[in-house]
Amino acid sequence: MLQSYEATYENGQITWVSDRPSMKSARLIVTVLEEIPTTTKRRVRPTHLAGQVKILGDIVSPIVDEEDWECLK
Repeated sequence: MLQSYEATYENGQITWVSDRPSMKSARLIVTVLEEIPTTTKRRVRPTHLAGQVKILGDIVSPIVDEEDWECLK
């Protein structure tokens, strides 16, 4: 019976993504789905928004004061 296992291949090495086959040796058929990019693209700041954006809050501090939170009342 054929079974499928997900793995990645890099520099001659196979790394199992999820389940690993339990057998000690087996005949394999390898199908390459897609090439994983080696470099990641850096995000570029939108220059057309320079000076036009106002940051209201972030993850550390909320946008509104705690006194205004309706869920705490």
